[in-house]
Amino acid sequence: MMILIGVILLITNAVSFGLMAHDKRCARQGRWRVPEKVLFLAAACFGGLGGVLGMQLLRHKTKHWFFRVFFPLMLAVQVVAVLLVLRTMVGV
Repeated sequence: MMILIGVILLITNAVSFGLMAHDKRCARQGRWRVPEKVLFLAAACFGGLGGVLGMQLLRHKTKHWFFRVFFPLMLAVQVVAVLLVLRTMVGV
């Protein structure tokens, strides 16, 4: 079960980071962009780490206060949720 949780987290964070990278690439090329609500949805679906890494490593959406505030906040909530689930599974 813990492996499944790890795989799901890996996939959701990779998708979130990939969406940030794709949006940054589209922004540079003047093409259609990924809607901000899609970026938020990806981060909210346990892709918070991928979103935060995308912001920091790609320097993307860092001037938008709502991304600077809510992406790290979503990540913190997700870390706590995962830790609570793992704690419940281990039985501590």
